[in-house]
Amino acid sequence: MITEKISIEETNITLKTDLENNRLYYYILKQRKELKNYITRNGDFLISFEPLIIEDAPLIVKIMARAARKAEVGPMAAVAGTISQLSMGFLIREGAQNAIVDNGGDVALKTNKDVNIGLYAGESSLSGRIGFRINHKKTPLGVCTSSGTVGHSVSFGRANSVTIFADEASIADALATSIANEAKGSLDSDAVGNGLSRADDFREYLRGVMVIVGESAGIIGKIPHLIKTDEKVVLGDLFDVY
Repeated sequence: MITEKISIEETNITLKTDLENNRLYYYILKQRKELKNYITRNGDFLISFEPLIIEDAPLIVKIMARAARKAEVGPMAAVAGTISQLSMGFLIREGAQNAIVDNGGDVALKTNKDVNIGLYAGESSLSGRIGFRINHKKTPLGVCTSSGTVGHSVSFGRANSVTIFADEASIADALATSIANEAKGSLDSDAVGNGLSRADDFREYLRGVMVIVGESAGIIGKIPHLIKTDEKVVLGDLFDVY
């Protein structure tokens, strides 16, 4: 397994794969160019907080729009997860047996080995202390996290983290945003409850969700096995592969 960093403007990829000379940089560059060209011609795609109907468009645009419709958010809410998903698919088609693509916390993976993923949840005491053991038999899988307190993404809630597990990273990314937007309430427990109530509306699209607000946490559906981690797993080497 090799580890590689790929940074292209807003896209910041941490890649682990067994495929050397994978040319993923150029694939992502092409996807980004197609997206930017589409946005130039269709400005609403960039700024809308509501789903949009898309007809003639590149694949990346169609996947983002589809995920956004399912999650009831604007299409840009799915951009990071969609790039991860497309990148993973490209690597597998090129012959990779193991492909883990993390785009700023939005992960798509397909492996033949189990993987530990650490969880970063901002100022919550759970941040850096817990993670998830991904059974390779459950991949391909999208694991995406949204936050109202960490990062640059727009969120209307106050969750430290909303982590979604879904078949596709594009959908997981959009759902994480949608659910994080509803993590509101004066008490941490209320915010968790409101986030989970929103998540219940999307059960058909997700495998499981974990919401963390301060010292409160809640789960809906089936999430991977929880494990104890230390801070370096989250802030240093995000993935341990077995």
